[in-house]
Amino acid sequence: MSLEKSVWVAGEVLIDLISNGAERSVIVGGGAANTARALAGLGVATSFIGGISSDEYGKRAAAELVDAGVNLEFALQSELPTARALIEVSNGIPSYSFDLDETATFAFSDDWLPSGAPSALHIGSLATIIKPGCGALLEWASLVEAPIIFDPNIRPSVLGDVAEYRSLVAKWLGIADVVKLSEEDLAFLGLGNERDLLEFGPTLVVLTRGKDGMTAVTSEGVINVPGVAVEVVDTVGAGDTVGAVIAEAIAKFGLERVAGDQFFATLTRAARAAAITCSRAGAQPPKASELA
Repeated sequence: MSLEKSVWVAGEVLIDLISNGAERSVIVGGGAANTARALAGLGVATSFIGGISSDEYGKRAAAELVDAGVNLEFALQSELPTARALIEVSNGIPSYSFDLDETATFAFSDDWLPSGAPSALHIGSLATIIKPGCGALLEWASLVEAPIIFDPNIRPSVLGDVAEYRSLVAKWLGIADVVKLSEEDLAFLGLGNERDLLEFGPTLVVLTRGKDGMTAVTSEGVINVPGVAVEVVDTVGAGDTVGAVIAEAIAKFGLERVAGDQFFATLTRAARAAAITCSRAGAQPPKASELA
């Protein structure tokens, strides 16, 4: 496949240790990894950009990404350990804590990040706020010649200083073409509504509202897409699936059309894909055949 015209997904792959009552599961996770797998499952040429450890967790993560069809040529191979997310699920809703210090997962630096012009760059979650790697990642992303899709995926337990967290997110909003975020993310940022995000410069803002669907705004107007009724097992990876469908559409149609005549169709497809993800345990996004 042509790496130049693949979608690049930058961020973290880590291990989710998921507890649901008496049971505990070990699952490969991380917002970027979930998005990359979802994209590859939709038939999109996808390259993952992030640190992957040589430890057992890292080997498992690499194997699952490759099995999903994700290209790892641009990933950093490291002897540092894999980061872990500890997830407690109650009534289908996850809460998070993390073990992130001195890991391969966030070892971003300008001496290995790739150059090129993909069809789109999806970036977000913890990699965009964990220092010092997030600084190198921001500088690199600002030079990539592609539409940037940013998903802040706010995790307050990782960075308790709200003002600093908001400041870091604002820098990413300033280089993003598309912002995908949840109602909880928006509330954390202290903004009045999703339209306020357009003032930072994005062309398109997509706000996910759980079972109530999505709202998307551009300078031209607002579109609401209803949610898809489903029996929820958990919501892990649902937002990442939405981001993948948006990236898929940009790779296929270009940003201008996704913010124009493909607006409603893209969000409708994203709502269906997210619902399927919610009907399964962990981040298991649908394949292209399930959305046909």
